[in-house]
Amino acid sequence: MPRGDKSSYTDKQKRQAEHIEEGYEDRGLGKEEAERRAWATVNKETGGGKKSGSGRGKGENHAPSRKGGRLGGAAAASRNSAERSASARKGAATRKRNAAAK
Repeated sequence: MPRGDKSSYTDKQKRQAEHIEEGYEDRGLGKEEAERRAWATVNKETGGGKKSGSGRGKGENHAPSRKGGRLGGAAAASRNSAERSASARKGAATRKRNAAAK
């Protein structure tokens, strides 16, 4: 089976990837990047392509789907540019101090 072959995925996984991809495209990502991220999310949730048979299934972990909506800019969006700059300077100083301590 060549890389990228989706034949081992269930219909449900294919629908999930399609739906996730649409969400990424709505947020402004390109078609190829949205598709790549969608399949990465499905793989993370379901453990990759599923094969039929009793007792072969594992539970799904939906944390990767929930994670995407929560992350991203909430703290930074509520602060002005001076506060963001001060925070960036403070972080840079901390990283520099920690690097020197090693």
